[in-house]
Amino acid sequence: MSQTTLSAQHAHDHEHEHQSHSVFGFWAYLMTDCVLFASLFATFAMFAMQTAGGPTGKDLFNLTDVAYETGLLLTSSLTFGLAMISATRRKSGAVLAWLFVTFVLGAGFLWLEVHEFAHLIAEGAGPQRSAFWSAFFTLVGTHGLHVTIGLVWLVVLAIQIVSNPEMNERELRRLACLSLFWHFLDIVWICVFSFVYLGSVV
Repeated sequence: MSQTTLSAQHAHDHEHEHQSHSVFGFWAYLMTDCVLFASLFATFAMFAMQTAGGPTGKDLFNLTDVAYETGLLLTSSLTFGLAMISATRRKSGAVLAWLFVTFVLGAGFLWLEVHEFAHLIAEGAGPQRSAFWSAFFTLVGTHGLHVTIGLVWLVVLAIQIVSNPEMNERELRRLACLSLFWHFLDIVWICVFSFVYLGSVV
């Protein structure tokens, strides 16, 4: 076997090993995020009735707006899936288009969430009002922070795709990791919608 062939094989093996470590590391990160959100959900459950005589979730939650938030985030998960399908076909233009739609939907979700927070604070239900509202703002705010990080990550990947429209395995791997992260946030939000909002109102 020639030296060139050996060098190419070594480079391929090194890249494969690097990919394996990257994917494993990202899964490990997601597991730590699962623990984080599980702790926040447990904390919210502990303080669900601790309103200190102030307004409750049933008094102030607007399920219509929350349903819009849920629709936007779930739809963004679909559009990200379409971006991944386009990526496997190496159609960088379609990938960028679907990532743009995903960004708009995610930004819309964040705008509604900020609007909800402002409304609650204006109604005297800020995080300092009671243990219930502190737990609520911490849980939902942490999810919103993750969505914000996801949007920044999405923009960075889009810039990388523009600079490298051929989309090599590195770009595909990065997109796949962000896709896992984004779908994970959808699952967390479904739990928030069911446990926090519906549970508090019903």
